Parts: sequence; structure tokens; C-alpha cells
Amino acid sequence: MPLAREFKDTVQARLRADRKYRQELLREGVERLLAADLDTGKAILRDYINARIGFEELSRRTKRPAKSLMRSIEPAMGGSPGCPTCKPCRRRWPAGCVSRGIRV
Repeated sequence: MPLAREFKDTVQARLRADRKYRQELLREGVERLLAADLDTGKAILRDYINARIGFEELSRRTKRPAKSLMRSIEPAMGGSPGCPTCKPCRRRWPAGCVSRGIRV
């Protein structure tokens, strides 16, 4: 695991130093979410938030609990609210999510 930690630290250092890299990483995270690649999109957004202001500062600015913010971008565990198999999403996407291979 040390290699993974070094890589994460390198990405966060670059995010702090390079504005263009920050913009592109944020764009990629949003595109992944829109393409229904939720786990990847959330991971990118989590790295972005940690490198930029952290969840405590985001919590202060949004007046939302930090733990709630962190949970909202955790990887999906079964029937998460962002998963097209839950009831609210079935109304929105009755055929399921083709890009994730989910049929409802």
C-alpha cells in the first residue's frame, strides 16, 4: 500500500499547485458522474475536495455535517441513493442504467 499512498499524496500536491489540473480533474469527475460511473466520479470528487479545502471547511461553508458530505460521495454499497436500482431512480430511469449494465 505505500505506493498507493505516495501516488495519492502526489495527486493532492499537484492539485494544490496546478490550476489547470484541478479544473480538468473536476471536469472529469463530473463527466464520470453524468456517465453513470458513480464510483469513479465520487472518488475523483473526494480527492478534489481533500486537496482543495477538505471536508471540514466544506461543511462550514455549506452548513452540512462533514460526515454527511463524506458519506454522500463514498463508493456505492448495494442500494445507494445514486444507484438506478432504488425506487426513486426506477421512476427516473425505468429501463435501468445501460452504461452500468443494470436492468430493472
